[in-house]
Amino acid sequence: MNVPSVLDIEASGFGRGSYPVEVGYVLEDGDSQCMLVRPAPGWDHWDAAAQALHRIRRTDLLECGLPAAVVAEELNQALRGRTLYTDAWGHDYSWLALLYDVAGRAPTFRLESLQALLTDTEIAHWAELKEQVAIVLGLPRHRACADARLLQATLVRLRCCGHAPFLPSHSASTPATITST
Repeated sequence: MNVPSVLDIEASGFGRGSYPVEVGYVLEDGDSQCMLVRPAPGWDHWDAAAQALHRIRRTDLLECGLPAAVVAEELNQALRGRTLYTDAWGHDYSWLALLYDVAGRAPTFRLESLQALLTDTEIAHWAELKEQVAIVLGLPRHRACADARLLQATLVRLRCCGHAPFLPSHSASTPATITST
């Protein structure tokens, strides 16, 4: 099975003035990286509701975040020539473009909508299956790497087993089947 690479971005808010605060990806082989992004000058918008979801404080970004140029260069080195998929293309594409604009660079990879990989039937069952996989994986939600891994695992589950209800067994092979990449 061809497993796609997936990228996810957490942001300072949901609308105008929002910017990326965390970028994470999971490659087809399961390797992953997650980086906090230090707010660039002029990136002042902060939404408490977004913080409540991703649990990243602005002070964490100021203390531990990497400058946009460093994040862009790390992404370019690791993702060169690849196509990565996201479930929120409109938002993630805008935030990624903002990151690269501030960094004065261009991405060396492509970002596409995860929906481009799915049939209409798969789209109809996506949300329910994703919730089931999330329960089994037990990953923290609304963190970039964890969400990227969840999206990838949901697609793997969908492709290997269809959209049948996910009923985990107590055997050791079930989690490996879901998380294998």
